[in-house]
Amino acid sequence: SRVKLLLQEKKNSILHTCFCSVFHLPPQDTQGPNAYLYSKTLAALDSMLQSLVCSAGTLSTMELQNIFQLLLPFTSSQPKVVEERAMARIARLANFITTYSLPQICPCFVQATDPGHQCSKTHQFVMLGKLVGHLTLCCTCKDRGTRHEAAEALHHLHTFIMQQLSKRSRVRRDSLGDALGDKSPLFSFILQMFMKYLQPTDQVDIILIAIKSFRSPSIYSISAAAYMVDILVEDPAFQPGQVLTIVWTIYGNLPSITAAVAHNSLNRALLVLTNKHPAEVVASLLQCSPTCTHVAMAMWKIMFSKPQAAKKVLQELVSMLMNQPLRKTSTSSKDNPRILSLAATRTINEILLQPTCLREVDAIFPQLFLALLFQVSFTTELTLQEVQIFWKEHQQYQLTPIRSAVNSIRVLLCVMGFERQVLAIEAQGGWDALLRAHTHLMGVSILAREMMETPRPLCYTIFCHLAELLSVEGHTWEMVAMVFLTEMLGCTNLSEDVDRALEIFPMYLQSQCLGMPSLVLRAILKLTKRPSTARRTLVLLPHIMELLQDADSDASAVALPVLSNMLCLLERKASSLTALALADKLRPLFEDESDTVRELSIRLFQDTMGLVVGAEKKQMKKKVWDSLLPLLLHLHDQDKSVAKASQKALCSASRFLKWRQLAQLDETAQVWRICECLLARNRSKAKDYLHQSQPYLKSLQESLRREAVRFI
Repeated sequence: SRVKLLLQEKKNSILHTCFCSVFHLPPQDTQGPNAYLYSKTLAALDSMLQSLVCSAGTLSTMELQNIFQLLLPFTSSQPKVVEERAMARIARLANFITTYSLPQICPCFVQATDPGHQCSKTHQFVMLGKLVGHLTLCCTCKDRGTRHEAAEALHHLHTFIMQQLSKRSRVRRDSLGDALGDKSPLFSFILQMFMKYLQPTDQVDIILIAIKSFRSPSIYSISAAAYMVDILVEDPAFQPGQVLTIVWTIYGNLPSITAAVAHNSLNRALLVLTNKHPAEVVASLLQCSPTCTHVAMAMWKIMFSKPQAAKKVLQELVSMLMNQPLRKTSTSSKDNPRILSLAATRTINEILLQPTCLREVDAIFPQLFLALLFQVSFTTELTLQEVQIFWKEHQQYQLTPIRSAVNSIRVLLCVMGFERQVLAIEAQGGWDALLRAHTHLMGVSILAREMMETPRPLCYTIFCHLAELLSVEGHTWEMVAMVFLTEMLGCTNLSEDVDRALEIFPMYLQSQCLGMPSLVLRAILKLTKRPSTARRTLVLLPHIMELLQDADSDASAVALPVLSNMLCLLERKASSLTALALADKLRPLFEDESDTVRELSIRLFQDTMGLVVGAEKKQMKKKVWDSLLPLLLHLHDQDKSVAKASQKALCSASRFLKWRQLAQLDETAQVWRICECLLARNRSKAKDYLHQSQPYLKSLQESLRREAVRFI
């Protein structure tokens, strides 16, 4: 009774010492004078264990399981007498709980419960799976006494379960007691007798015990353990964490397993799990071995040995590659998608070298190719810490994550028969460009152009897949995808499929991703110059006009030529209305910091004056009057092209306003006289002109500041 007052650790230590002392006594001689003493000693031990359970009160269920946990190691890899004595203690204790009512034990361990079911840890019997698995295997060991005691323990355990379900056991004690290895049909009967009461957690425990037993073929029956694995992995109710545990156990024990029966069983189990839980199996194996060790490769080969499983695995690996969070979520490979995507790249690189999976790779080539390309981009953004986490086991190969990703693309293209494209990309420096962050997009462009030399059906599939991926914004790889897509638009073979790109362009014209609007605009500019696609781009006209308000200089420099081309494509009335609306948006660009934007905006403004017709002319005249002062000031722009564009625009304005004096003064470049005439012509606008000139006082150009001061 004093034992219960000790700390659990000390109590366990005392029990372990007690077990060692008693179980390792010399073999019992049933005819000798010590037989009675041995019998009394073991009976006293049984009594003590039962007292420990009874005295634990509400914690008796936990105490019982703790004793079972301490006894199990003595039932294997020990002298025969030790194993038999330990197993006998388990059998006696199992018999005891059929007569002793454990307080408040929850029946959830033998029957399904509601998803929201919760019970106290003190009321859970979590040892059922471990006990059933271990005892069942012990029924196949070579020692008859141990087999008999294991069968007895299983019989009592089954009785205990029946009691919890308020049913009587239908299993006869003598039947179980005569179980003889896996040669007896009673072995399968024993396992199936418990199956309907085992929860998924218990089944996993049994699977783990069976897999570990494969390492000791001389102790237990390998075929019996294989039967257990075959039967139990068929359960479809495993949770992701349970699948992970099974895969980890296979991975950890596989190097030590030599028996063909065991290997065949694990192969079957892995294929079953892959077909039922592909995502969990792939993620688990990537976590087991991010750098794809020879053990992991052996497991991948098993999964790729069957077409259906291979297809599912490839799809999951592609999903892993595409799952690239913007920020790292963990420093552990176990739950960091960024690290797992690196692991998937390394694994694919090894898988591509296996000739058995080429058909499945061919079927998913466009998706796999793009996923690997996006992975290359992703690895250029990895932190040093993430690289070290993943590559610490792979340093001997001197292959960095980025080089591994690029190499995977090369291998993929080669095994698919595109060696010519691989060599062409090499000749243009494309592979080296992909390796560096500052030249990465240039490498993507080279790769895209060369892939356009592949058969049209493949190009079309890649193009459609890109368009589908880009239909949802916010991915880390969207810039790479857009570079590839816009390069593909340069191919006349895809002219009929331009509408797919035009549907997604508005979203990316508004993108906050640096350089994205400019990239899209350059693609649109190419399309406006091609007769077969030019008019179809007009659906984007409102979006591009709206973009001018907030665009940076780079985007504006491309948007202005696009708008100029589009205006030429419009019918006369539509062109007039668009030119009128565009005039107001152009004037703020006269002051842009970019010389190119200033010149292009002024030239386009000049064009709008020639496009306005009919009733819109009256409205346009006001806009032209308002633009005269900025145009006059930019006659002194430091960029000669801007100054020349301003002079031509003023000349056009004089004709549009029918102001001959302005035309004459413009031709003689008498700027100060033009300013005087401007004020004399309409003194009521003096305040407006003053307001217009004030921003030029802060101009970066000294000449413009000077002219603004002179005008004021």
